[in-house]
Amino acid sequence: MDAWPMQKQLYGLFPECRIIAATKFGFKVMPALAVLTVAVQLHFMGTSQLPHALTLGIFFLSLPVQGLIWLGFRSQKILPPAIKAWYQDIYLKMQQQGCALEQPKSQPRFHELALLLRTAFSELDKAFTKHLF
Repeated sequence: MDAWPMQKQLYGLFPECRIIAATKFGFKVMPALAVLTVAVQLHFMGTSQLPHALTLGIFFLSLPVQGLIWLGFRSQKILPPAIKAWYQDIYLKMQQQGCALEQPKSQPRFHELALLLRTAFSELDKAFTKHLF
């Protein structure tokens, strides 16, 4: 989650930006929503609904965790051919600009793409990154 650059140019291309934003929002909101849901159900329906109330509370607490799990699995997936070609193109352009980069992987994953994009947005000027997209 920390490796992926949160840039507006990437929002339309990759779902990671939206998932990261939703996960961060979920970590802020879901604990309070879970407690509120359990408290309201117990107040209005009594302790007979305790299992149902706890189930809903646990569901709300699990939503941001599901986002983290999805991001973890996605970061380990090998890039599809079209994105792999784009990764290699960005790598070559950055190398021509004089960026110090690690050797490219033969089978890059989404995590390597995230690190490359983060480097591109942090070290290169806006005019260059505008042409990447």
